[in-house]
Amino acid sequence: MANPVMQFQILSKTPDETARFYSILFGWSVSANNPLGYRQISTGSSAGIQGGIWPAPPQAENFVQLFISVEDVKASVKRAEELGAKVLIPPTSLPDSSEMAVLHDPQGMSFAVWRQAA
Repeated sequence: MANPVMQFQILSKTPDETARFYSILFGWSVSANNPLGYRQISTGSSAGIQGGIWPAPPQAENFVQLFISVEDVKASVKRAEELGAKVLIPPTSLPDSSEMAVLHDPQGMSFAVWRQAA
């Protein structure tokens, strides 16, 4: 299986302002209509990937994070740790039955591995 980038996430200390900025600039629609309050972005195009906006933790700067599709989140986390990655959020089941984990690569870049619900 290939491991495509499936989604992007913008982490922002001011997520509502960030959503407003990108909505006006690019015409993206942003919806927080979900149980977690996640601001889901629809770019209005079938080309490229879709994304979302999430509040950045107090200790973090604003940043963009990529979600890479994997078949097995736990196995991918284990392999990433063997290669020097650090786990920030361990494998976690989401309300839609997908699963994800967030890590720092050996250089400190945040990324997520994600298994989409079937």
